[in-house]
Amino acid sequence: MPNALRGLLLFAGLLFASAVNANAFTIQEVTSPGGIKAWLVEEHAIPLMAMNYSFKGGTELEPAGKEGVFNFLTGMLDEGAGDMLSAGFQKKRDELAFRMSFDAGSDFFEGSFQTITKNRDASADLLRLAITSPRFDAEPLERVRQQFLLDVKEKEKDPQSMAWQAWMDDILPGDPYSRPDEGTEATVSSITADDLKAAHRRIFNRDTLQVAVVGDITAKELGPLLDKVFGGLPETAPGQPELPEAKPAMGPKLRVIDRDMPQSVIVFGTEGIERDDKDFIPAFVMSEILGSGGLTSRLSEEIREKRGLTYGVSYGLSPMGRAGLYTGSLQTKNESAGEALDAAREVIRKYAEEGPGQKDLDDAKTFLTGSYALRFSSNSAIANQLLGIQQQNLGIDYVQKRNALVEAVTLDQVKAQARRLLHPDRLIVTVVGKPQGVK
Repeated sequence: MPNALRGLLLFAGLLFASAVNANAFTIQEVTSPGGIKAWLVEEHAIPLMAMNYSFKGGTELEPAGKEGVFNFLTGMLDEGAGDMLSAGFQKKRDELAFRMSFDAGSDFFEGSFQTITKNRDASADLLRLAITSPRFDAEPLERVRQQFLLDVKEKEKDPQSMAWQAWMDDILPGDPYSRPDEGTEATVSSITADDLKAAHRRIFNRDTLQVAVVGDITAKELGPLLDKVFGGLPETAPGQPELPEAKPAMGPKLRVIDRDMPQSVIVFGTEGIERDDKDFIPAFVMSEILGSGGLTSRLSEEIREKRGLTYGVSYGLSPMGRAGLYTGSLQTKNESAGEALDAAREVIRKYAEEGPGQKDLDDAKTFLTGSYALRFSSNSAIANQLLGIQQQNLGIDYVQKRNALVEAVTLDQVKAQARRLLHPDRLIVTVVGKPQGVK
């Protein structure tokens, strides 16, 4: 990307950040002539536009034995499309100076797109080709495969990745959520162009499409653009299976994976709640005080500040489409692994019994409401937030009412959620390293 354009993108992000923090923005719902819906925030101060979009159905829908195919797909969508081979496509992308990326999550396949206004139409044409007519030619396919194989091999050796993967295997045994999103060396090696074409057909459709757009474009201009980019997709996806609710396993359970390293990585947790739970906001505030609030959380204060057992510890809600989990992690010296884990259990037990004090709650509310604007620090950040709100079915007015929901949480509600969700005697724990004293 030319340096001038890179500087413009950075400046635009900083400028719009100050505008968002000072003034509330308006979200419009736009429907294209072809019936495609999107949420739009107009911002014409800088000639830039960001678009984030997703399709329902992530890696949980991958066929058995082809784990990693959706992740593989993310690396192939800019490797040639339509009549353009890989080199020609990427040269044109660089000339137009737009950004395009894809991500395969457990529940959604997502894409992001940023362009300057003068190149918007030409850039959208390339995005349309990538989405509707990817090529999957042999040379780029093998090149991308080798890149992903290196990533898989590195993750399989990474202690953090190992601990989380083993923990997911134990908390959701046999469920598609517990499979590695990136696949394995064997599955990635087996993926063919036909597998990628089938994955593309399974994901890309107008029925599950959700779109958020922020920047220098009007509602009148956006409608035709939506039809141009997405109108050529099929109305529905063929044969997407309906998966049942995932059922987290009940602990306690401890798994130790022996590795010759000076520190132990510890992952721990239990079942949690999903995002549509009626008490999610009180539960969210409760978890913020206990373990999600960075260095100011109860767990960090007891384990990091008072005892010096770790540089950081976290414990928070992890809602997913078909399950809710409550997950935590810390890293400590092997010699202090048992002490750190016991301390975490004790802090959780005491918090479940007593809950926080009123000052803890007031401080958490101040932080959560005050920091919310930081999530909207640029065009692309706003688009990402709006897309997440759509995915979670929170409503187009959620941005305006979110802080009020947090402010309305009472101490009794927080204590009730602590009693409901915190079960230190049921923790499922995975440790990677040579831990001493864990039990």
